[in-house]
Amino acid sequence: MEQKKVAEPKEADREKWVYDSSVDLKGRVPLRAKTGVWKASRFIIAIEFSERLSYFGIATSLILYLSKVLHQDLQTAVKSVNYWSGVTTLMPLLGGFIADAYLGRFSTVLVATIIYLLGLLLLTLSWFIPALKACETDICTEPRKVHEVVFFLAIYLISIGTGGHKPSLESLGADQFDDDHDEERKQKMTYFNWWNFALCAGVLLGVTVIVYVQDHVNWGTSYIILTAVMAVTLAIFTIGRPYYRYRAGTGSPLTPLFQVLVAAIRKRNLPYPSSPAQLYEITKTEKTQGRFLCHTQKLKFLDKAAVLEDKDNAAEKQSPWRLATVTKVEELKLLLNMIPIWLATMPFGLCIAQGATFFIKQGVTLDRKIANGFEIPPASIYSVAAIGMIISVTVYEKILVPSLRKATGNERGMSILQRIGIGMLFSVVVMVISALVEKKRLGVVENDPKKSSLSMSVFWLAPQLFILGVGDGFALVGLQEYFYEQVPDSMRSLGIAFYLSVIGAANFVSSWLMTVVGHITRKGGHGWFGKDLNSSRLDKFYWLLAGVAAVNMLFYVFLARTYSYKNVQRVVVADCNDGKNDGMV
Repeated sequence: MEQKKVAEPKEADREKWVYDSSVDLKGRVPLRAKTGVWKASRFIIAIEFSERLSYFGIATSLILYLSKVLHQDLQTAVKSVNYWSGVTTLMPLLGGFIADAYLGRFSTVLVATIIYLLGLLLLTLSWFIPALKACETDICTEPRKVHEVVFFLAIYLISIGTGGHKPSLESLGADQFDDDHDEERKQKMTYFNWWNFALCAGVLLGVTVIVYVQDHVNWGTSYIILTAVMAVTLAIFTIGRPYYRYRAGTGSPLTPLFQVLVAAIRKRNLPYPSSPAQLYEITKTEKTQGRFLCHTQKLKFLDKAAVLEDKDNAAEKQSPWRLATVTKVEELKLLLNMIPIWLATMPFGLCIAQGATFFIKQGVTLDRKIANGFEIPPASIYSVAAIGMIISVTVYEKILVPSLRKATGNERGMSILQRIGIGMLFSVVVMVISALVEKKRLGVVENDPKKSSLSMSVFWLAPQLFILGVGDGFALVGLQEYFYEQVPDSMRSLGIAFYLSVIGAANFVSSWLMTVVGHITRKGGHGWFGKDLNSSRLDKFYWLLAGVAAVNMLFYVFLARTYSYKNVQRVVVADCNDGKNDGMV
């Protein structure tokens, strides 16, 4: 969408029109009453439901497909899942960059969803077309190479589709709420909670209905359902076009940040100005998009980029590689301040990475029969985590936030980093419980090797999965808010991608950690990772993860207590409250 330059609005017009750099379908300043907020975000949430339905319908049962159909051993299957999950959650970095810089969020979602549909269609064909099927007969020990190639091509097409879909869609939904409007800003906080509620509903159906079809009908039928649902919600998404608020691509958001760094290095020998007011900033009437940021005292060496060298030469004529505004300097500071938080949340990602791999594989070895002989599909046990997250998000939104708002006066209830920290604490508890349950399972196997652990109910896994879901309701939703809100306004799709990259990088680290630990423990005798679960020592691996996550909590608490949040200024080049305690933009 073409973004039109508009004059500084009068205060009376702000209730009627939206002056946050967004435009309507025709490229005009959006009318508040007819665009955005929930009337638009409902269409966006619908396609997110479909995407999560498809993703978890495939992801939670992927390790079973690799084991049963492609006949991979335990360690190879787990690594294959981790690699795919890692790529899927790192691809949004590319998709988010393309959305912010060039295509815009709506167009990126549209293209990405079509690629996603192609992946789902290819999965369907790989099951039904005779030449692409895994075997000529129903049972074989060695799948055809053509099926492996087509299968992996299909799921990695889904990875590419997710790469454009996830960062752009969620940030497009958040863009429907104006940060400078008090009521809409509060609704945006609610939006992230209900976004995750819809996400969990998709997860819940994916790991129950879709997984049931995979287990009791066939994989191909489940792929047909996923393809049809995605096609329908894509149509719903396009119907909502008149109600959306759009943001056009603004060119590479990284270039201005490199310009700040280069300018600061070039002028490193200049003295600091006596007052922040002497640093360069454009006026409100010159600014066509984005918001001004407050000057902060952290990373002061970067302030040199905003020091005027030649006051006789018009500032706007000086090279951006030589002179940057205060706002651009503060945007680079924001990103640099986020790196330690990103690193500190990695162990949380390591813990939740086990949910879609080892937890599901453990479910295969346990008694899954319930009333009237019905047997729960192994991947369906993950539904307990989805239920935990739904309960967590609902309690947080309906009970905790209203109570904490009254008690603290903070419109968020608690700061974003406090919410993430609570979720990270739950992940430590999950690993401790997982280790204890696995130790008991191995004891059952040792007592009766013939029956193995089939005498042990699959619901022994329920506590760890439920607490995993509760922790996700705090940490994952908090990470979404944090990375969306704290990045520069021009990088919000990339912000969502940064949140996803925590999980993606954690999947790769998990595979690397398995390799290192397996190599070390094999030297000492019995390795922690065998050909199957019964010859492995997952309980020790879980204790290792619990220890890493617990020690990391100390580092995270230190970072959270000293963190300065993004602070939008109302007066140009003013020193503002550093935002340490409120967690607000």
